[in-house]
Amino acid sequence: MHTLATKDVSVLYGDHRALQGASLAFDAGTVTALIGPSGCGKSTYLRSLNLMNREVPGCTVEGSILYHGQEVNDGSVDSFALRRHVGMVFQQPNPFRMSIYDNVAFAPKRHGVKGKQDLDELVEKSLRDAALWDEVKDKLATSALALSGGQQQRLCIARAMALRPDVLLMDEPCSALDPIATLAIEDTVRSLAAQGICVAMVTHNMQQAARVSDKCAFFYLGELVETAPTQGFFDNPRDPRTQDYLSGRVG
Repeated sequence: MHTLATKDVSVLYGDHRALQGASLAFDAGTVTALIGPSGCGKSTYLRSLNLMNREVPGCTVEGSILYHGQEVNDGSVDSFALRRHVGMVFQQPNPFRMSIYDNVAFAPKRHGVKGKQDLDELVEKSLRDAALWDEVKDKLATSALALSGGQQQRLCIARAMALRPDVLLMDEPCSALDPIATLAIEDTVRSLAAQGICVAMVTHNMQQAARVSDKCAFFYLGELVETAPTQGFFDNPRDPRTQDYLSGRVG
């Protein structure tokens, strides 16, 4: 059984159909890169996976979204409960205006984790997951806003991991970062996948997709055009639209 899967998912904003009939599966321990030109529907699709589009006025999501085989797009599932298992990291780092420690401990506290030892262990584990522990372990009481942009983004990964999700959605997590910070995030993504986390990542950077992903999915004009294992996707794309995008003729 796939960790997460969609069948014929379409997204409409009012009368505008931003995404048409996307079917795709995501598995534990794999990184799936969602690529394509701006405005092609990939971020819209990603936000459907944890029901974020449900909160957009006038937005309708059609089709089936399955988490461990359970339908979550039928209105019966609490979206906030789902996001405990399907975490998300956004394009711009968005740490809370509080200490590094409290950023990571915030969600577990809200979900009932109260013991200091339990919180301490959870904070350390989450920061280690995000490859940030060694850099911040002596300044956990410092404001998160004092961190560099790359560190802030890894803190946001740690914050997402604090609830121990088995899926992590990432919407262009490196677009605001320099090359060194980008490589640190990419190493973190591969490390999370090695731990069995299912990662879905939107990226404009085809080199990044080639470096970090196991599978690529190409979106174009609101359609999921092609999906394939990463090496085959780049070496032998099947659809002419994919070929044109990879060669730079469109996009």
